[in-house]
Amino acid sequence: MAATVKVITETNFPALKLLKRGKVRDIYDLGEHFLIVATDRLSAFDVVMPQGIPYKGKVLTQISNFWFEQTKNLIANHIVAADAKDFPKACAPYADDLRGRSMMVKKTAPLGVECIVRGYLSGSGWAEYQRSTTVCKIPLPGGLVESSRLPQPIFTPSTKAEVGTHDENISFEEMAAMEGEETSKKVRDVSIEIFSRASRVAESKGIIIADTKMEFGRYGGTLMLIDELLTPDSSRFWPQSNYVPGKPQESFDKQFVRDYLTSIKFNKQPPGPVMPEEIIMKTSELYREALQRLTGKEVE
Repeated sequence: MAATVKVITETNFPALKLLKRGKVRDIYDLGEHFLIVATDRLSAFDVVMPQGIPYKGKVLTQISNFWFEQTKNLIANHIVAADAKDFPKACAPYADDLRGRSMMVKKTAPLGVECIVRGYLSGSGWAEYQRSTTVCKIPLPGGLVESSRLPQPIFTPSTKAEVGTHDENISFEEMAAMEGEETSKKVRDVSIEIFSRASRVAESKGIIIADTKMEFGRYGGTLMLIDELLTPDSSRFWPQSNYVPGKPQESFDKQFVRDYLTSIKFNKQPPGPVMPEEIIMKTSELYREALQRLTGKEVE
């Protein structure tokens, strides 16, 4: 596969105005709109790895499009066009690289927080629970084990980190001080509503969504869902058939890479290590399986 699939870790479109490169996405300014291109870069522990994952950018975009469609009656989203044929003429020379991995979106002003919803006890949440029976200072019942389903989903916002730095959990009160009480309550409520709906859909396809991270922005006076949505990059996806509380779970997301990096005692500081080919190929396979299970479609 590696010999035939074009892996894109960076885009260079001279006729378009590059605005910024994020951990995974390259963003271009088209004038009225932004063009977001999901590359095959992979970020783990907030460090961008040196190698790309085949198909990854396409999987992220196509899963996001699926979920934006599923949730558009809950809250507006930023998508203007998701098919490269519908982009401005200036994009046409780059159609092959844009196809399946890009979206044209409204120019929103992003909120300054990541909006995380947790339905299961995992990752940093599990680590905190063991110390204090809380997750992001939210009290939880005693007696839970790793990967336990929570009594109900909880909203745990965090700061946004720049490339190479780490997000930090904050309380809802701290978020309200940053974004305002009304906006924060609306974001919290719709985040949980989106998570709950998506969880029902995913479980019908044999996938547990343990947790996810969403982003919101303002467009004029309208609050909108932006960036990516419920992807293997922004969520923990577990196969339902193998779910057993009390231990880490198999996953369809980049937890596979995190586990490898932990096994080699990666210090979570840039630069990221060069990964073995089998780790790259297995990660690509897991991402594509998530897309196929959720949407019933192969990667375009």
